[in-house]
Amino acid sequence: MSDLDTTCVNMLRFLAVDSVEKAKSGHPGLPLGAAPMAYVLWDRFLRHNPTDPGWPNRDRFVLSAGHGSALLYALLHATGYDLPLEQLQQFRQWGSRTPGHPEHGLTPGVEATTGPLGQGFAMGVGMAIAERHLASLFNRDGFPVVDHRTFGIVSDGDLMEGISGEAASLAGTLGLGKLVYLYDDNHVSLEGPTSWAFTESVPDRFSAYGWQVSRVADGNDLGAIDAAIRAAEADTARPSLISVRTHLGYGSPVQDTREAHGEPLGPANLKATKERLGWPLEPTFLEPPEALGHLRAARDRGARWHSDWSALVGRYATAYPALAQQWTAMQQGQLPDGWAANLPTYSAGVGPIATRDASQKFLDAVGPKVPALIGGAADLSPSTKTLLNGAPDFSAQDSAGRNFHFGVREHGMVGILNGIALHGGLIPYGGTFLTFSDYARGSIRLAALQRTHTILVFTHDSIGMGEDGPTHQPVEQLLGLRSVPGLTVLRPADANETTAAWKIALERKGPTALVFTRQKIPVLDPGLYPIADGVPHGGYVLAEASGAPPTLVLIATGSEVSLALDARVQLEKTGVPTRVVSLPSWELFDEQSPEYRSSVLPHGLPKVSIEAGRTLGWSRYVGSDGASIGVDRFGASAPGAIVLREFGFTVDHVVDVARRLVSAAPGGTRP
Repeated sequence: MSDLDTTCVNMLRFLAVDSVEKAKSGHPGLPLGAAPMAYVLWDRFLRHNPTDPGWPNRDRFVLSAGHGSALLYALLHATGYDLPLEQLQQFRQWGSRTPGHPEHGLTPGVEATTGPLGQGFAMGVGMAIAERHLASLFNRDGFPVVDHRTFGIVSDGDLMEGISGEAASLAGTLGLGKLVYLYDDNHVSLEGPTSWAFTESVPDRFSAYGWQVSRVADGNDLGAIDAAIRAAEADTARPSLISVRTHLGYGSPVQDTREAHGEPLGPANLKATKERLGWPLEPTFLEPPEALGHLRAARDRGARWHSDWSALVGRYATAYPALAQQWTAMQQGQLPDGWAANLPTYSAGVGPIATRDASQKFLDAVGPKVPALIGGAADLSPSTKTLLNGAPDFSAQDSAGRNFHFGVREHGMVGILNGIALHGGLIPYGGTFLTFSDYARGSIRLAALQRTHTILVFTHDSIGMGEDGPTHQPVEQLLGLRSVPGLTVLRPADANETTAAWKIALERKGPTALVFTRQKIPVLDPGLYPIADGVPHGGYVLAEASGAPPTLVLIATGSEVSLALDARVQLEKTGVPTRVVSLPSWELFDEQSPEYRSSVLPHGLPKVSIEAGRTLGWSRYVGSDGASIGVDRFGASAPGAIVLREFGFTVDHVVDVARRLVSAAPGGTRP
């Protein structure tokens, strides 16, 4: 290691450690141990442009070990991103751009929100998938307009989490040769030695996954790290894991102990660490000019790379104008002109249709028009109806494929989808049964936190699925999904609402969950009901009381909307003028003006909600004096129609609840 390299590495170490010390909060151990590998990667390999963090052909870097964020901020600052030293000095403080864990969209150069361990690993896999697919779609001989790698630093904790195993297995199967992860193998976790709970040979495990694996015995050996990365880049058939033996809290009195992980070193230990590594005690946040100048050269390199690539794209546009136009549109997230023409519509005469089948018909119609749309399922595409018919499968042999087989890996699937979305240029979707959305909860939360354009397709949406029983019948999942800030949930009432819901999912930025039935349900006649105009509002008057102003409102979602319509007929026969409101999306409805919401759900009218899920939360729409028909226990195994009947999803039960509510209302009389 040259003197300049040593100075650069130590500057990164102590910019991070001083940030933690000033904040009196954070994780100094990883920066002290992992700074050498990070320096080699960023200084010698990473192709990026600090003056334009969104350059499409940049290499992606994901710090999956997000607790080491102070090191990432030091790298971003030192290489010239718009992250001044003052921001490092405001680490973990209100309003700063240096939060405790990296947040995409907040800090320039942060590619993914990480911290929940294993998530960054999965998102990096998604980014590598996106690069490979887009390269197959757009590259031509002499025009490698899509040609970059995905790098990351992963930790022991990342590799303990199941999501990383799910994603690693798929990455090996797909042969993602442009994916390179540096493993910070420091043998210490938050509680203590990793040997307490983590004794397998990680290199052997990854070899079994189909990865190229190499070992660096000394995490301070820059030459060995350099050679390992070069070997990884040379292997284009396999993803690579470089296991680097590091020491948590390197150079400090608490090196290789849990105390180095997640708390400041403290004045005495910080002083001893700086003395041992030959770093001045003062000033803090020291930036030797020779080190800062060396790392800031990344700006000039990045500008040249970006300029050369832009010139290549210019020549590409001349040679392949249609492809260049498509490339630009997809990078900007634009849907093709005319994509929404001739979307599927259904008349009531076609008979009942499961909304999962209507979803498939939407994909059949739109897939050929929207090349950015790619996706699949967690080993359930025949059931979730999530194949793009006529399109090939994405595989190690065919990276132009648009259908993905994620295997039984819900958590990994959604994490990978998030990475594809973060990469840019593609709109990913993935399907599973609604009850198994729980397996993907951590990834769903990060989709919402990052506002990724991730589309989640959840089928088998209620006790109506029947014979598979309570293990497969979702009850609490709708409520759980609706509780995630920033996630738009749509549960359409029929095939026509399904078309409208999918259209929203494609056009709306941020993640969307589409919730579909397995069982067939009646089709609402678009000639009679304002479906296309109503669904984008989240809730709308589907059927108005006849002959008199309404004295009751029935609110329903999904398969229960047709039940509400049937109950309305009976209620009106007994003298109860009844309005039916379809409420496919709480989130969209809540975005509407107060005037619109009150026009749909007038104050003072008795209201009954009908949904085959938990009733918790429905009081926001029915009020404290309303009623909710739902499922507040687990389901049962029997044919779906029988289960729904036994749980009270019948016209007679709805009518009985509604009549009692109307009679109990102020001034009400029993009809």
